[in-house]
Amino acid sequence: MIIASNVTKKFGKLKALDNVSTFCNKGECIALIGPNGSGKTTLIKSILGMVVPDSGFITFKDKNILHHWQYRDEIGYMPQIGRYPDNMTIGQVLSMMKDIRNKKNTLDEDLIHSFSLHQLLNKRMSTLSGGTRQKVSAALAFLFDPTVLILDEPTAGLDPIASEILKEKIIAEKEKGKLVLITSHILSELDDLVSRIIYMQDGKLVFHKSIEAVREDTGEVKLSKAIARVMSNQSMVE
Repeated sequence: MIIASNVTKKFGKLKALDNVSTFCNKGECIALIGPNGSGKTTLIKSILGMVVPDSGFITFKDKNILHHWQYRDEIGYMPQIGRYPDNMTIGQVLSMMKDIRNKKNTLDEDLIHSFSLHQLLNKRMSTLSGGTRQKVSAALAFLFDPTVLILDEPTAGLDPIASEILKEKIIAEKEKGKLVLITSHILSELDDLVSRIIYMQDGKLVFHKSIEAVREDTGEVKLSKAIARVMSNQSMVE
């Protein structure tokens, strides 16, 4: 569904992506993991078309995204930090996005109701807590029933109940055959969600494996411990 082929991107002397090739198939929930500065955000922005690679290319459903920008309509993106006009209310932000996307298909408002955002529509964005802003970002990512969801640190700032609601929604969407790509530093929350792991370091793809293969390779059942062992082994190699 999404294929990155030999993608390289430099920012000055920094090589943010170094000849990265990987793939993401529908019906999977994939964790994009790596230490800070590993290239995760640059790869996500490249998939979204926000960053243009210096070399290599990315395809979405076998079409080069450089020449087919319409693919973005099929992606729901939840940024790590959602930025919205402070003077607008939640209701106005939702209405604005509906007008911009102008989609005829049925909207997915599950999270709007599950997070009780429908009771806060008159609240201005400037008055919201970080957790409530996260709820707005999550609701917007799922709102247009996209075939691909890209979620950057989705549970950051959410209370335990809201985190569970979001996790259940992610599982439900994966079971519908959608592709979900998640970045997170809270690895313990990914155990029940992900089917595959993409691990990056220093702009390079270290591995892309099923979660079962990662557990078998490391001898660890919990993903957090498995990745900690991987990171330890990588530092020893260096």
